[in-house]
Amino acid sequence: MTKCRKDLEHYKRVEAAIRFIEQQVNKQPSLEEIAAHVHLSKHHFSRIFKEWVGISPVRFLHFLTVEHTKEKLAESRPLLETALSAGLSGSGRLHDLFINFEAMTPGEFKLHGKDVTIEYAFAPTPFGKSLLAQTTRGICYLGFVGESKDVLLAELFTVWKGATFIHAPSKILPLIEAIFYPSPNVSQNISILMKGTNFQINVWRALLTIPQGHLVTYKDIASAIGATNAARAVGSAVGKNHIGYIIPCHRAITSTGVLQKYRWGSSRKKALIGWEASRQELSNEEEQNSKCYEP
Repeated sequence: MTKCRKDLEHYKRVEAAIRFIEQQVNKQPSLEEIAAHVHLSKHHFSRIFKEWVGISPVRFLHFLTVEHTKEKLAESRPLLETALSAGLSGSGRLHDLFINFEAMTPGEFKLHGKDVTIEYAFAPTPFGKSLLAQTTRGICYLGFVGESKDVLLAELFTVWKGATFIHAPSKILPLIEAIFYPSPNVSQNISILMKGTNFQINVWRALLTIPQGHLVTYKDIASAIGATNAARAVGSAVGKNHIGYIIPCHRAITSTGVLQKYRWGSSRKKALIGWEASRQELSNEEEQNSKCYEP
């Protein structure tokens, strides 16, 4: 978990920088001012930022502008429509992982996890400390720590109030590693267990079709699942997703292109979106470079 812990330390600086930019949005702070706010020199800040995400802070911040997000919305809409036209069954994708998803039956939903055993633990990730929980049928919870670990733990116990809980770091830490640091070119499967109403589950399944580096609006999702006038209800369902990152609720935004409203904090949402956009750009550059060297 060495790389993960290093990323966690870097993320704390990145999140603080993003929060500062949010507070000073009208003043457009310079790179020197941002670095000074997180108590680093401009060059040191740029170095750890690039180690964390792979690109410069200036390039990263471009991915968070309204102009860029609106551009990605226009690009992503046809992708969502194409993916959903093939149906909402099958596997989703998360970087190099295949996501197999299962929904609890209405009967199971009413029992709130009765007779279910859940293993859980806190662990570092590139986006802050997380709480991950799993059943024998798959991951049932993934959230990011905000003000207090106790708040997150209380939410897990409330969502699955009928379950039996076992603190199991030895089971959870390798799973965190597989999710956030999958082995390249190695096909891996991750299973998740969704607990929600039929409408919520349809929304979450739709989220699983959104590719990395792309964004959609709540209205796009509503239209895609056949609930054209239910954009507000879609937004509510997105906000109640209990399996963050894997079910990418951070990729759903308002039509204004402004990045806000995320249950684990707007700064983290921006970090997730910027990180994925950066990864996508780096991947595109590598692909382009490989073509240039083809015989």
